[in-house]
Amino acid sequence: MKLSDHARFSTVCIHAGQEPDPATGAIITPIYATSTYVQEELGKHKGFEYGRTQNPTRLTLEKNLAAIEGGRAAFAFASGMSATSAIAARLSQGDHVVVTDNTYGGTFRLFDKVLTRYGLTFSYVDTSDPALVEAAMTPKTKLVFIETPTNPVLRLTDIAAVAEIAHRHGALLSVDNTFASPCLQKPLALGADLVMHSTTKYLNGHSDSIGGAVIAKRDEDIEWLRFIQNSAGAILSPFDSWLVLRGTKTLPVRMAQHTANGLALAQFLETHPKVTKVIYPGLPSHPQHALARRQMPNGCGGMLSFEVATFEHARRVLNQFKLMSLAESLGGVETLVCHPSTMTHASVPPERRALIGLSDSLIRISAGIEDIEDLKEDLDQALRHA
Repeated sequence: MKLSDHARFSTVCIHAGQEPDPATGAIITPIYATSTYVQEELGKHKGFEYGRTQNPTRLTLEKNLAAIEGGRAAFAFASGMSATSAIAARLSQGDHVVVTDNTYGGTFRLFDKVLTRYGLTFSYVDTSDPALVEAAMTPKTKLVFIETPTNPVLRLTDIAAVAEIAHRHGALLSVDNTFASPCLQKPLALGADLVMHSTTKYLNGHSDSIGGAVIAKRDEDIEWLRFIQNSAGAILSPFDSWLVLRGTKTLPVRMAQHTANGLALAQFLETHPKVTKVIYPGLPSHPQHALARRQMPNGCGGMLSFEVATFEHARRVLNQFKLMSLAESLGGVETLVCHPSTMTHASVPPERRALIGLSDSLIRISAGIEDIEDLKEDLDQALRHA
């Protein structure tokens, strides 16, 4: 089964990297639950030697992810954080990194509490302003690590503009594309060198797998990622690889519904008397709405945040939901709500949360694909009765 070079996105999601099983003709890639592979004779094998180094199910997923992100190779890891760690392992002692100030709390924890012990330095800046990125660059800057849209205040970074700055200073640009997914945003096409995902989120889409991935386009990055994946060993399991492969087949149709529901909920909240602020790049009220339309032409996804009057009000709202589930994570078919300042971003110091606009009264929604009227009703009753 060979894909045309001009195959369109939905077709690529379903077919890229996947061939019928040669032994049985099974149309779905099997779960190869094996730790090792029998060799035909000394020095002769079928391309697989040891389960940490190679696995056919994982390899199929990696080919699929490379195709849907428009990269040359992909590498699947045990979590989004292990994918970020693999990117960071590209650096050496004394190197400097420019990071989006409103980055995911786990990324901040890794950088600030772990990697600084090994001689790396980090500058956290508002990467939505390219001038601030330019000002933060130094002769030791080797990596610019951005998240766009950011978690949870949904600030955007102009990927093409920051790629130009990074490359002019001899640095790589890595983009966390988890919130947008390849359906809505293609960082490699905009100049990024590396794209990472928590596959736990939209790529898997069913809240039943933990994983991560890095997609690359340059030979030297591909060579290093292959080496570090095998050396450090934080690989995605065959079963989790199979689950994500199942997820990518329906990614376009799911993202269309996530996006429709996200926009509808944002519009509903914008008119609700109990809501003081709504943050969603697809709304004209978002300060970067024009960039969103240019950089995310297929829509702005299912992630939105809103604020109410006080922390106590937010607490009561969160405890009142009936259909929506109070839980960390995002990107599943079911709608999840969370309180970032005490959940996903609890590891970020309060003063830093204040600087990035993450208030204690902010609530984040990952809009699922349920009927939109049911979601609106649940939101309304939670806000009215809290």
